[in-house]
Amino acid sequence: MVRDRRPSGQTLSLLELLLGQPRAWRHGYDLSAELGLKSGTLYPILMRLSDRGLLESRWQPAKQEGRPPRHLYRLTGAGLAYASEQLAEAPEADVPPRRHRSPA
Repeated sequence: MVRDRRPSGQTLSLLELLLGQPRAWRHGYDLSAELGLKSGTLYPILMRLSDRGLLESRWQPAKQEGRPPRHLYRLTGAGLAYASEQLAEAPEADVPPRRHRSPA
C-alpha cells in the first residue's frame, strides 16, 4: 500500500533547493551544508525520493587518490513536476528557511 501524505518541511526545503537548479548535479554534503540538515535526516530523504523515481543519482569518481567517490543527485522530470506541485500547494509556513553556512 502506498501512502499519499504531504512531504515534511525538510523534504520541501530540499525540493525547493533542487528546483533552483533542476538539471545540476549536487553532492549530498553540499546539500546538507546549504540546508543545515544532518546526514541522518538528509540521506533517508534522498534515498526515499530516489526510490520513488523523483531523483536520479550517480557516483562521481574521486578527484584525488585515496578519497572516496561522491554521490551526486538531481531531479528527474517526474521530480521536477512533483517539486513544483508540492511547493505550490504547501503553505509557506511548512517550508523551513534554509540555514546556509558560509564557507570557512
